[in-house]
Amino acid sequence: MLDIRLILEDRLKIEDNLARRGLNVDLSNIVYLEEERKAKLQLTEEKKSIRNQVSKDIGRRKANGENPEAIMEEMRILGDEISEIDILIRDIELKLRDELLRLPNLVDESIPVGVDESANVEVKKVGEIPTFNFTPKDHQDLGVALDIMDFERANKVAGPKFVFMKGLGARLERALMNFMLDYHGSRGYKEVFSPFLANEDSFYGTGQLPKFGEDMYKIEDYGFFLIPTAEVPLTNMYRDEIIKEQDLPIKLCGFTPCFRSEAGSAGRDTKGLIRMHQFSKVEMVQFVKPKNGEAALEELVESAGGILSALGLAYRVVVLSTGDIGFGAAKTYDLEVYLPSYEGYKEISSCSLYTDFQSRRSRIRYRNENGKNQLVYTLNGSGLAIGRTIAAIVENYQQADGTVRVPEALVPYLGVDIIG
Repeated sequence: MLDIRLILEDRLKIEDNLARRGLNVDLSNIVYLEEERKAKLQLTEEKKSIRNQVSKDIGRRKANGENPEAIMEEMRILGDEISEIDILIRDIELKLRDELLRLPNLVDESIPVGVDESANVEVKKVGEIPTFNFTPKDHQDLGVALDIMDFERANKVAGPKFVFMKGLGARLERALMNFMLDYHGSRGYKEVFSPFLANEDSFYGTGQLPKFGEDMYKIEDYGFFLIPTAEVPLTNMYRDEIIKEQDLPIKLCGFTPCFRSEAGSAGRDTKGLIRMHQFSKVEMVQFVKPKNGEAALEELVESAGGILSALGLAYRVVVLSTGDIGFGAAKTYDLEVYLPSYEGYKEISSCSLYTDFQSRRSRIRYRNENGKNQLVYTLNGSGLAIGRTIAAIVENYQQADGTVRVPEALVPYLGVDIIG
C-alpha cells in the first residue's frame, strides 16, 4: 500500500510513476477523501472538546443545586451529531483504504519501461547450454516413458494441470526439497514449515487481495484461501509486530505446495510441469532495514542462482520491465532456466523487492536507533519452483537411451545417479 503522505505531497509525481506501469490513474479522489477525513476529524474533535468542557460545567451546576437539564439536552443533541460524524469518518476511511489497496507499488526508477515482457532486459547468462547428438524429448514425454510422471491418472482424479509423481519422480521431488532447504540454510535462512491455508487478512497483507482473488482457491464458509506461495504465510508471520532492530535482517525459507487457478492460461505452457494448479516450491523471504533493500535483492538472486549452478543448469537473469513487473514489487529479477524443448529459457524463479508496500499493509515495523517505529522492507524469491526444476533436470540431463542422469549434487539425496 502506498504512503498517503506521498500522494498528498506530490500527487502528480505518483501518477507519473504509476503511468510507467501503463496505468492511467487519477489520484484526486484519494486526496479529496483524505481532506474530507481530516476536516471531519477536526470537526468531531472540536465538538468533543465542547462536550467535555460543558460536562464539567454540568457537574458544577449540580453541585450548586442548579438544574442543568436544558444544557444536558443540548449535550445529547451534540452527542448525536458526534456519532453521526464518526460514522461518516469510518465510511470515508473504508473508501480510502479500498482505493489505496487497489493501487500497485511504485516502480524503481532503474527498471526498464515497457508494455510487456518484451521490454525485459537481460542482465547475465550463467552456465553452458547442453548439446545433444540425438533429438531431445520434452520432459513430459520422458517422464511418462520413465514411469515417473502420470498426467492421465491425475487428470482422472483431479483434472487437467495436475500430476502424479511416481517412484524416482516422487523421490526426486523430495530430494530437491531437501537439497534446496539445506542450501538456503547454509546461507543463513531459517527453515519454517508453515500452514498451507491463510486467512483474508494475510492475503490483503501481501497484496493478493483485493485484486487477484480470482487467481486463488477459496475454502468457502471458512474464510481461508489455499496459498499460491509460501510468501503469504512467511511474510505474515510478523504482521502487526514491531521487530527488534538487532534481529534484522530476518531471513526465512520454507517448502510448501502452491495452489493457483491459472485462470485464462493457455498454449504451450499448459503441457507438462510448467504451469500447474498445484506445484511444490521452496520460497525465500527477507525482512530488512530500508537502506539494505537493494543489497538483499541481489543476495536473493545469488541464492536462487546458486541452486541452478549447483545442479549444473544453464540460466539467465533478466530485470523485469514496468509492464511485466508484479503488482506489489518495486523491482524484480527473474531467473530463467534453459529448457531444450523450448530451445530457450523459461522462468524458474522470481526475486522481488517490495520496499514498504507489504509492510504498510501488514503493519510490520522495527524500532530504529532513534526509538521511532519504522516500516521494514520485505523481499521474497523462489528458491526454486520444484516442478520446473524437475523439468529442467529431465530435459537437460536426458541421454540417447531415454534415461536421465542425476546431477552430481543430488546423488547423495536421491541415492542413484541414473533415472531409468
